[in-house]
This record gives sequence, C-alpha cells and structure tokens, in this order.
Amino acid sequence: MDVSNETAKQLYERLKEKREPYITRAEKAAECTIPSLFPKEGSSGSTEFQTPYQSVGARGLNNLASKLLLALMPPNSPFFKYTLSEKEKEAIEKLNDTVISTGVENKLAQREQTIMRYCEARQIRVTVGELCKQLVVAGNGLLFLPPKEGGIKLYRLTSYVVERDALGNVLTIVALDKRTFASLPDNLKETLSDSGKEYKPGEEVDIYTHVFLDKNRWRSYQELEGQRIPKSDQTYPLNKTPWIPVRMVKVDGESYGRGYIEEYQGDLSSLEALSKAIVQYAAAVSRIIFLCNPSGQTSPKALQKAKTGDFVPGRKEDISAFTLDRYADFQVCKAIADGIEARLSYAFLLNSAVQRNGERVTAEEIRYVARELEDTLGGVYSILSLELQLPLARRVEAQLEASGEIVSLPEGAVNTQITTGLEALGRGKDLDKLQIFLEYLKALPGGDAYLKIGEFLTMLGTSLSIDVKTLIKTVEEVQQEQQQALLQEMAIKSSGQLANGFVKAQEPTQQGGQ
Repeated sequence: MDVSNETAKQLYERLKEKREPYITRAEKAAECTIPSLFPKEGSSGSTEFQTPYQSVGARGLNNLASKLLLALMPPNSPFFKYTLSEKEKEAIEKLNDTVISTGVENKLAQREQTIMRYCEARQIRVTVGELCKQLVVAGNGLLFLPPKEGGIKLYRLTSYVVERDALGNVLTIVALDKRTFASLPDNLKETLSDSGKEYKPGEEVDIYTHVFLDKNRWRSYQELEGQRIPKSDQTYPLNKTPWIPVRMVKVDGESYGRGYIEEYQGDLSSLEALSKAIVQYAAAVSRIIFLCNPSGQTSPKALQKAKTGDFVPGRKEDISAFTLDRYADFQVCKAIADGIEARLSYAFLLNSAVQRNGERVTAEEIRYVARELEDTLGGVYSILSLELQLPLARRVEAQLEASGEIVSLPEGAVNTQITTGLEALGRGKDLDKLQIFLEYLKALPGGDAYLKIGEFLTMLGTSLSIDVKTLIKTVEEVQQEQQQALLQEMAIKSSGQLANGFVKAQEPTQQGGQ
C-alpha cells in the first residue's frame, strides 16, 4: 500500500525539480532540430516556432527515428516470438508426435499474428514512432495502454515524473493530464462543483495519476484538482503494467535517460551558428549598391533614367560597385560547416555519409559502411528491448487475454523473446561470418566437397530473417529427385541401346535384299 502522506500533486511538484535539467537539455536539442517536438512550457498550437537555419538536425532526427522504428517494430512482421519453456519442450518430446509439435508452433504463431494485428489496428506502431522522436530529442517518454479503452497514449517528459532505485527499477510514476471541464464525466463535474468553485466549460483542470510499486504488483489511483477520485484504484501484475517509461540512454543513479542529440549538441549548435552567419552574409552580398563620386562629372539620375544602349555623359571612375570583399573569410566558415555536417551525417546514419565521393563506389562498400553505422546503435537497442519491446508485448498480450481475443496461457509455459533490434544486429553479424567462411572455403582446393549445402542454406536464411522451411528441399526430397533423374537417364540409355540393336538387326536383312 502507499505509505506516503503526500498527495499525487505534491509528489509531482517535489519530483519535478529533479526533472528540470533534463527538460532544459531537451528544449535546447529541439531548437536545433524540430522545435515543435519539445516546445517550451506555455506553448500551444498557435505558437510560431523559429525555424533553424540548417536542416541537418531535422533530417537526421527523422532518419534516426525511422530507423529505430523499423528496427524495433518492422511492418508486417512480429517483433517478438513465443518459445516453449524447457519443461514444456521435454513434455512434448516425450510424446514423440510431430503433429502435436507442429500444432503447438502454429498456435503460437497465430497468437503472435493476432497481437500484431491489434498493434496495427490500434495505431500502436504510429505512437511508438512518435516515441522514437521523443527519445532522440529528450531521451525519455512514457507510454500508457488503457486497460479498458485499449489503444495507446504518449506522454512527453513535461507531463510526467518518475523515480527509480539505484538499479534503475521504476518505483513511482506520476502522470499529468490536462482536460477541459466540459470534457469531464458527469460524476467528476459534480465532484468539482461540490468544492464551491465555479468552472467554465473551456477551463482546464489537472488530473494526476499516481502509479507505484507495492511489493510484487503495481497500484494506481487518480486525483482531480487535489481530490482523490472515487473508484479510481487499480492493480496490475508486476510484468504487465500499462505504464511503460522508456529511456534512450541509461545513466546509473539517474531516474531519467539522456537523449541521443545531447551527445552531439556541440556540433549542432556550431553548425546552427555558422549556417546563420553564412545566410546573413549571402543576404548582405546579394544587395546591389553603387557608389558615386560626389564631385564627379557623372550624374546618378541620368544613369537611373538611362535605357539599354543609351549614351550618358560621364566618367567610369565616378561609379563603382559596393562589395564586402570577405569571400575568402567566409570560405573558411563554409569549410568548417561542411566538416561538421559530415560528422553529423555519420552520427545520424544519413545516406550521404554512407556513400563516399568517387567514380567507383561498389554496392558492397555501401552496405559495409551502413552496417558499421548501424552497429553504433547496439547499446540503444539493448535498453529499448528491455524497457519498450518486452513490456509492450506483455501488456498487449494481457489486454487481448482480458478481452477474450486470445486464451490465457499457464504461467511460465511460454517465454517471450524479442527478435528485432539487437537480435537483428546479431543475425547481421552471423551473415558476415558466413560470407567470410564461404570465401575461405572456396579458396581451399576441393573445399566445396566438404560443405553441407542444406544446413548452410538454413543458416543463411536464418541470418537474413527468412523462413526457409518452404524454400529449401529436405534431404529426402533431394534424394528422391536424384533417384528419379537417375532412372530417367537409365531409361534414355536403355531406349537408345534398343534402338541401336534394332537398327543393327535390320542391316543384314537389307543387305540380303540387295
């Protein structure tokens, strides 16, 4: 039970102080990328944000967030799979019945597809995409999957506080929702009316949701304007909570994570300043101004009125064009800006960083550099698989079990294994190793004779995340086809021998007739 004497609002205000430095860094990161992703407090839909002078930050943020989304939740493919526990595997193996084993695998696969269809129908993948952008900018985000209504909601860092222990385990979450008085249910309107304060229909009220760990389960309740809402208490299993706080970069001893952009804030700020200076210089240079000698013989008015081809009395020395003569200085600025942009392109995995300048750039070289850049996200995938993918899969599973769309499985009978993100990087490494192994094998005299083609193709398909069961022939099928080919060849040879024998048998008869 919650032993704290603080209200949810008081707890929120107390924990908000520790959150302020993270918000300040996130606002600074958004200013150089996409300001509307993390606006300052008090901003609304009518706020006009200042557009950065460079687009590398925005392009890099969108590119990195898209790569994260594709890696974590690939379209038309589950990001997890069910595997039987060792105890269940042994029980099925004792039955020695392939029909039962195949049936269990098919049922688990159908369960995975049902969960993925739910994720697509409830726009969970769309919200996770927005979460990826928040993680890149602010390093934090909170997902909420309503148990009754279904769907998903994303809280920015400005709308929640979290407290973790020294190991990074979540202890307390307080989320803040702002709703207009007119949108509240009737019972909540009556509760506010009883307080004696009059509320206008468009006036905003604060709803605090306090989620806390109570031994081996989660508990939550809600407060409205400092008053606890009746019948708002909820309890959830330890590993199936609808509240999922996510971090981009884990820092031991801190309750919040760090954003990806924070690591490159220096380059982004420098590029922004240089881009602004270059744009302002270009604007100044684009102004065309002529200077005239006040004591000269040439009349400026006559020049202004003159048409093309007209003759005007005067001297060329009396008129000169005004120039800044700073082109060489700004070439230095341009070179520094290009270098910073190249570094940021590598950091954000942009395609421009993958392909070098040159006449002959092979596709294999591009793939190699791209894989090298992707490997830098290995640490990010590690924490996201634990704090996002696994809790999300378990929570969606719990929602579908509660609604009766899928059956509940015995506790501990099935394990949930993440198959994307870091796991996909591991399969990519396996593919590289297989390619190197094959090159060495071909270099050896007669090395191909020692290769088991079937098993090699199976390993190759696994490293490419391709189900090869329906693509690769079994050993029995290959032997059967070889036997049929041998019989067909023998039949052709025997028919040829019969034909030759028939011809030879006819030759004496024909000679005798002659």
